[in-house]
Amino acid sequence: SMQCFPSLVLALSSLLGALALLQLSLYLRVPSRYGKHEERLCRPRGRLPARCAWFLQELPSFLVPALLLALRSPPRLEPLGCRLLCCLFCWHYFYRTFIYPFFTRGRPFPLQLLFFGTLFCIYNGFLQGYYLIYCAEYPNDWCTDIRFTSGLLLFLLGMGINIHSDLLLRQLRKPGEVTYKIPQGGLFTYVSGANYFGEIVEWFGFAIATWSPPAFAFAFFTLCCIGPRAYHHHRYYLKTFTDYPKSRKALIPFVF
Repeated sequence: SMQCFPSLVLALSSLLGALALLQLSLYLRVPSRYGKHEERLCRPRGRLPARCAWFLQELPSFLVPALLLALRSPPRLEPLGCRLLCCLFCWHYFYRTFIYPFFTRGRPFPLQLLFFGTLFCIYNGFLQGYYLIYCAEYPNDWCTDIRFTSGLLLFLLGMGINIHSDLLLRQLRKPGEVTYKIPQGGLFTYVSGANYFGEIVEWFGFAIATWSPPAFAFAFFTLCCIGPRAYHHHRYYLKTFTDYPKSRKALIPFVF
């Protein structure tokens, strides 16, 4: 049976933090080339349909923790706080794997980005699952701890914002359309990257509820990965649409 190695958890968490800084340095000035930031003359080869790509990329984040749980003997069912935290992570990726891809209307996805995205989901799925299933030690009353309750509320709030914002973005396009329009409604009233803001809030909530190096490293990675993308989306909208609301911020309402 697999055992917990705290040094492995710390090493993998530190590497995830370093990867976050690398992401920030790579994409703060120049956005990653897909979606609205894709080069217009870029050839369509080496791509998968968006629905297939998102499904394949997100699947390991759901399967790897599930596999780790299945391999643990005896199964870990206690304490309740640990079980709930693992369920939160898998719940998010169940949605991202089995629901979100079948409604998305995005453009074909570059295979190179799909490859690196899948590697990341395997890596992070293992790190978060391994820690929660084999290493985490929570008191029996963790579910009433202020860190768990406040983190859970933030997680649910962020997930709600993320799902609602995705819905608003989907409604901008009719089936078959690939043109971009100004997002309206919900948190898009205040920020250009409402869906990204929701996901960042979600994972910082998870980090607070989990109170662990892997979860905080993942939240930091999320901020460094999709924060710059929200910034580049904001600049794109301002350049493309003359009537784009000037009061909107890029990512954080009333601040940035």
